[in-house]
Amino acid sequence: MPALCRDCLHATEQAFGRCPACGSRRCVAHPDLFRLTVAHVDCDAFYASVEKRDRPDLLAKPVIVGGGRRGVVAACCYLARTRGVRSAMPMFKALAACPDAVVIRPDIAKYVTEGRRIRALMEALTPLVQPLSIDEAVLDLTGTEALHGAPPAVVLARFALAVEREVGVTVSIGLAANRLMAKLAAERDKPRGFAVIGAAEAAPWLAPQPVSLLPGVGPALAKRLQAAGFATLGQLAALPARDAAQRFGEDGPGLVARARGEDNRAVTPDRETKSISAETTFEADIAGREALEAPLWRLCEKLARRLREKDLAAAGITLKLKTAGFATRTRAARLPQPTRLPETLFAAARSLLAREADGTAFRLIGIGAQPLAPAAEADRGDLADPEAPRRAARWAAVERLRAKFGDDAVVKGRGMKKPGG
Repeated sequence: MPALCRDCLHATEQAFGRCPACGSRRCVAHPDLFRLTVAHVDCDAFYASVEKRDRPDLLAKPVIVGGGRRGVVAACCYLARTRGVRSAMPMFKALAACPDAVVIRPDIAKYVTEGRRIRALMEALTPLVQPLSIDEAVLDLTGTEALHGAPPAVVLARFALAVEREVGVTVSIGLAANRLMAKLAAERDKPRGFAVIGAAEAAPWLAPQPVSLLPGVGPALAKRLQAAGFATLGQLAALPARDAAQRFGEDGPGLVARARGEDNRAVTPDRETKSISAETTFEADIAGREALEAPLWRLCEKLARRLREKDLAAAGITLKLKTAGFATRTRAARLPQPTRLPETLFAAARSLLAREADGTAFRLIGIGAQPLAPAAEADRGDLADPEAPRRAARWAAVERLRAKFGDDAVVKGRGMKKPGG
């Protein structure tokens, strides 16, 4: 059985428990180890790992990256996870579970920079790299063995060591025959893992697993499946495609196929961006419309900047509000023409906000752009709005000043924070 040492990269066609070359126990063996080419790479507790790298005094301490007590956990280290902390958990619950945690405010710019360094290392392996998030991607290394002089498994183990050496964080890798199984493999052996699932073992391995293991099966769908008698993926996999369509609609056959471990999605480097958004959680609930407009304006400015960075425009907007009781409200509107001007985004969002600001106390507000349009279609002006190009030019000038002198170089009155706010 083919085997590989993940520390010294010693590879043989005969399995070993301890590397005969360096003595390491970090070895992986699998019949298809040197034939599989699809990999899922996921950084381990990325934000928290970057912070621990920069502050070695935190290495033995539980670390949570997130906002104040009103925010949510953006990321947490594995030590914090052993105490029950999870990503997206409200901060007050996280601190109740792990009161001695060190809480660090997110530094997104730093994480993006480090994520790009890791991405560059991936793109040196294969042109087929599809980013899924700042710290996660899927790769197809088909046909790269001659280029690297080694099978994909060896190349990926070499890559993992390079990330640790050059970036200072660890990654977990899943190697499989398709994207679905590569993702599930990557989640089997975290942190610093390397797991392999061959095509022949996918269905048997999935069969006893709960339906909630499958990506895209959230709590609501899992509950619906269980109520219909499908508690495990094996039970779901046995359902004929026609019955699946009758029971679960047009997505039913695809759901059953994934329960068998089937996935024909290609790795697509130029994955289309579906939406862009920005949101903020308040330190204290806000109920009044005027009070909500100030943070909404700042979010519209942030959204406009993100649209510019992606060379896209908003053809529609979505307003998101979360009540003090954690109920989420979303309202959407199409725009007369695509835009990436904060004042145009704000005007549309303000109208949606006016309908929702009924005295309800909100803990979060967000603004999103969806659907998206090419930047070339934005703010071109028409008979109804001939001044749009001039406003676009003014906003571009503001952005240039902020890039040179900082975000506080130009601030509109409606975006100014009140003392203590």
